Amino acid sequence: MAPDYAARQAPESDARQADESAARQADEEFHGIGVGPWPGPWPEDDRYDPVLLTDGDRRNVVDRYRYWRHEAIVADLDARRHDFHVAIENWQHDLNIGTVVRTANAFLAAAVHIVGRRRWNRRGAMVTDRYQHVHYHADPAALVDWARAEQLVVVGVDNLPGSVPIESLHLPRRCVLLFGQEGPGLSAPARDAAGLVCSIAQYGSTRSINAGVASGIAMHTWIRQHAAPPPAGPFASGSGIPGSE
Repeated sequence: MAPDYAARQAPESDARQADESAARQADEEFHGIGVGPWPGPWPEDDRYDPVLLTDGDRRNVVDRYRYWRHEAIVADLDARRHDFHVAIENWQHDLNIGTVVRTANAFLAAAVHIVGRRRWNRRGAMVTDRYQHVHYHADPAALVDWARAEQLVVVGVDNLPGSVPIESLHLPRRCVLLFGQEGPGLSAPARDAAGLVCSIAQYGSTRSINAGVASGIAMHTWIRQHAAPPPAGPFASGSGIPGSE
């Protein structure tokens, strides 16, 4: 049985303070990148943020979103999100969740679903959780109920007896890729809830790989099977950005 969900909840005020601190630290790490103030006449486009045009844009965003308002970026992402979701169990405050969120943002997952505790370490997300939809479910049963209502197949990812190698599996287009915690992997309720469990081939001596790494492999497998190349933006080449230094 998974640990009691309610008993593990941290006070919401403490969680918010920790989240804000992690976001500030991540922003500070990106202070030296990005572009300076926009030179010349400003673009006549309401997607652009006057503050960023004035001060420069040091955020952790791809070049095509430089100087854009946060809301404009999220709206553009929402118009292009893929059909897969990512879920990860969180019974012991797993430090991999930030990596999973950051990777889900990179591959434009529809959403990330955290099963169990609501509080997680946002530092590893490197502020990408501001652009990625994150939902919470009390336990695997709640996740499955939601997935069934959305007509999504729950695909567990773990190296378990009887699992199907992901290298030879055609993933469902509409699915939830479900990962367990670092160490124990998928909990027994999660294994029972998954309509399919797949494994990632290992060639060395270790019995498993990091949950954050495993999520990236699984997401990229879906991308290779179902996604088109990413769109080009006005600064996609990485050069010629107004205000670049």
